[in-house]
Amino acid sequence: MTPVPDAARTAAPGPQAAAARLAAVRAAMDEAGVDALVLRPSPDARFLGSVQGEFLVVTQDVVAETADPAGVVPQGARRVGVDPEMRVRELFGLAIEAELVPASSVLWPLRLRKEPYEIEAVGRAVAAAEEVLGQALELAWFGATERAMAYRLRVLLAESGCEELLSLRVAAGEHTARPAHVPGERVINPGDALGVSVCGRWGGYCAEVSRVFAVAEPPDDFEAMYSVVLAAHRAGLAAVRPGAPVDEVARAVGEVIDGSGYGRFAAAHVGRGVGLGHDEGPWPGEDAVFEPGMVFCLEPAIYVPDLFGARVADVVVCADDGPVPLGAYPHALHVLDR
Repeated sequence: MTPVPDAARTAAPGPQAAAARLAAVRAAMDEAGVDALVLRPSPDARFLGSVQGEFLVVTQDVVAETADPAGVVPQGARRVGVDPEMRVRELFGLAIEAELVPASSVLWPLRLRKEPYEIEAVGRAVAAAEEVLGQALELAWFGATERAMAYRLRVLLAESGCEELLSLRVAAGEHTARPAHVPGERVINPGDALGVSVCGRWGGYCAEVSRVFAVAEPPDDFEAMYSVVLAAHRAGLAAVRPGAPVDEVARAVGEVIDGSGYGRFAAAHVGRGVGLGHDEGPWPGEDAVFEPGMVFCLEPAIYVPDLFGARVADVVVCADDGPVPLGAYPHALHVLDR
């Protein structure tokens, strides 16, 4: 497997773009009445170029990476935005006498639209995830346990250059109907449906790809159900267009699944934004519309308890003229022969 190249590991804006981003952050801070941002190592900190692993403090005058944020936050600061991923012990250790508010109110709106270099980086992450799934098809699945196959996928992910494994799912048979299933000792047998998904970080950016397979032969009625998931996926994809409400994705997916008779088995969530984080805006259910540059993980699913389920996850970018999938992994049901 080809590791992610070094260029992907250091995806960052050029000097002018970085200066414009910082200016936009400071303007948003001023509008929100936030005197300083204190960010731990996180997607928000990476958005502002932090790579050192210390706290990043942003004020109207200073940008500093430091182990002592209190020494950088201005005296008399009234409101300080803190990273939503801040740990409790870190919050107590700040020793900042100010109102603490989520930094996400300042930063997340600015992170919604990706720059071209960011979209390229997400595309490389998608390609790496798809390569892992492609190699997974060459593994011997018959008679192995979910846990054993999950371990083999972790090895492939490490070899791909994956910097951080965010989630990994291997589910066989009736376990494919469990959205939060953790791979266990269930043996993978001929006639099983099989769900495999990988979500990780490559080059600083996240991607998730999820597919379903059949072992030797599909279970009864599985192909019919899977065809509904694919139809819902196509409908959701068509809804990712500039000016369309993000909720339109959920409506389009739900309309297809409800019309098929599987409505009560539909997954509650149909997608979310991805980028520096694996779960960021835009989110369906919020008062937001798609804009060019937004990157979305579309993930319709149907889960029929005690029988089987199917979830297909792909990353797509909203371009000026509509949706552009960043991956190329086929959706056709692949039947594993070993």
